[in-house]
Amino acid sequence: MITENIKLVELNSDNWYECCQLEVSENQKAFLEPNAVSIAQSKFETTLKTYAIYLEDKAVGFLMYNSVIEELGGYWVYRIMVDENYQGKGIGKRATELMISEMAKLPGAQKIIVGYHPNNLGAHYLYSSLGFEDNGDRFGKEMAVVKYINKRS
Repeated sequence: MITENIKLVELNSDNWYECCQLEVSENQKAFLEPNAVSIAQSKFETTLKTYAIYLEDKAVGFLMYNSVIEELGGYWVYRIMVDENYQGKGIGKRATELMISEMAKLPGAQKIIVGYHPNNLGAHYLYSSLGFEDNGDRFGKEMAVVKYINKRS
């Protein structure tokens, strides 16, 4: 695994287009909108936070989460993807850990929630390995899993 050189960089004028060029594998495309759609969405829903996932100095992924509490009383992860050429190296897991650390700092953070299609086994393995729990919540075709944040006093 090459996860020690992973960092999150807020989306900006220097890296947004690079993120638009990243793609998941063909069998994953049914599960995710293109990054360009997510970036456009963030310009209209200003509570969405967008980040490029970097391996050293190269953008290799993209993620987006909401900075306000939504359904199920938690903060939602909207997108996380790693380019098909960089999958299977632990990059997505490390980026998700970094994102969880940032989201845990949000006001009143007690739960982080992510929805994904039940057939998206990559997402299932990722989120379950990070302690997300399936409490049976469903939104349309997606299942929602929850990570409980333990606050230290």
